[in-house]
Amino acid sequence: MQIAIDGPIAAGKGTIAKQVAEKLGFLYVDTGAMYRAISVLCDWDRVNKTDEAAVCSLIEKLTPKLELRPPTENEQDGRLCTVILEGKDVSWEIRSEESSRGSSLVSKYLCVRDYLTEIQRLLAKNQNVVMEGRDIGTFVIPDAQLKIFLTAAPEIRAKRRRQELIARGLNPIFNQVLKELIDRDNQDITRPLRPLKKAAGAVAIDTSDMTIAEVVDKIVRLAKERLKYGWPKR
Repeated sequence: MQIAIDGPIAAGKGTIAKQVAEKLGFLYVDTGAMYRAISVLCDWDRVNKTDEAAVCSLIEKLTPKLELRPPTENEQDGRLCTVILEGKDVSWEIRSEESSRGSSLVSKYLCVRDYLTEIQRLLAKNQNVVMEGRDIGTFVIPDAQLKIFLTAAPEIRAKRRRQELIARGLNPIFNQVLKELIDRDNQDITRPLRPLKKAAGAVAIDTSDMTIAEVVDKIVRLAKERLKYGWPKR
């Protein structure tokens, strides 16, 4: 079974998708981490992320070795998944604000999206997955048996995002966090290449006034209903 979860930044996609995957015994796939990893790769090679030709040349030259997997017993440090790039654990390096901004830049390039989409589809081909991102239900796995679109009010999402940053030892100003979040939303929604939008047939869930547990339980219930009424298990 394939579960696609899309939505804007700080809507709760990562935490919710991971818990849904754990409850169902599925593989959790954080596609946003993949784009962040490409941003980190550009930093390593000192490639200008605003230079599409340079980024595409880097991808073509390296065909980066990128692995996503559940954290091992020795990796239980709060990460949602373990990301290995070129043999190095970058699970926390990709969570920086620089990587976030960089991922928004490189994700606009067709060469990057095509390269990562192929990896994502291979992951979903022969196993049960919960995959989250911004174009999962619309493009990566449009035939997913369950498609979810998570959202929340911008102010709620900015508050969540600020709490994440505080937990990492930072002290961001709320209004600045809100501005960056709205700017990122606009970039994702208006980009010409596979923009963020609700997929056809997706179930919209506004998480503004819901707990994580409530959202997880709702998605798990929907998934079990789809399985019960004839969706084939992969």
